Amino acid sequence: MNNLILLNKPFNVLSQFTDSEGRDNLSKFISDKGFYAAGRLDYDSEGLLLLTNNGQLQNQIADPKKKMPKTYLVQVEGEITKSALQKLSAGVELKDGLTKPAKAEVTSEPDDLWERTPPVRKRESIPTSWIRLTITEGKNRQVRRMTANVGFPTLRLIRESIGPWSLGDIKPGKIEKLTVNMPSPPKKRSASKRPNIKRRPKKI
Repeated sequence: MNNLILLNKPFNVLSQFTDSEGRDNLSKFISDKGFYAAGRLDYDSEGLLLLTNNGQLQNQIADPKKKMPKTYLVQVEGEITKSALQKLSAGVELKDGLTKPAKAEVTSEPDDLWERTPPVRKRESIPTSWIRLTITEGKNRQVRRMTANVGFPTLRLIRESIGPWSLGDIKPGKIEKLTVNMPSPPKKRSASKRPNIKRRPKKI
C-alpha cells in the first residue's frame, strides 16, 4: 500500500487541502484520503512536496531535528558573486538567527524547465543567475531571505529534492506514489526478561 506521494506543486498553490479564500490548493491535484503534507512549500514556490498517510514517516521528513537536506533551484536577480556564494554556504544572519552551513553553487537553467504561470517578470537592464542551494533546516521563507540578505533577491524558487526523494521528471501538478518501508518500533522488554538485580538488605 502506497504511503508517500510526491507532488510537483505548481506556483501559487497552497500546501493544504482547503482555503477560505478560494485559492488553488492540494485538493485540485490529490484525491487520496488521509494524506497530509510532510512539511510545507510556500504558496509562491514550486517543486517537490511530500505527502504521507503515515505519522512516523511524516515526523521523519518534517522534524527539524532530523536535519533532512532540501535542495532548491533558485533564480536570483543579478550576476551572483563568489562572495555571495561563500556567505550562503557559511551561514547568513537573519532576524531569527544564523542559518546553518549550506551548500551553494552556480548552475544553469535546466533545458527541460517548465514555463511558470504567470512567468517571472524580467528587467532587461538587470541579468539573472541560477544557483543550487541545499539547506538542512526550515526557517520561514528561509531561501528567499538568505539570497536577499547577500544582495540577490529570489525571482523563482523550485524545490528539487528532500532527503532521498527527488522531483525527477514529475511534471507540474502531477504526482508519483511510492511505498516506503518503515522500521518496526523496538519491542518492549517484558517484566520476565528484565535482569534480576539483587538488592542489598537495608541496614536497621
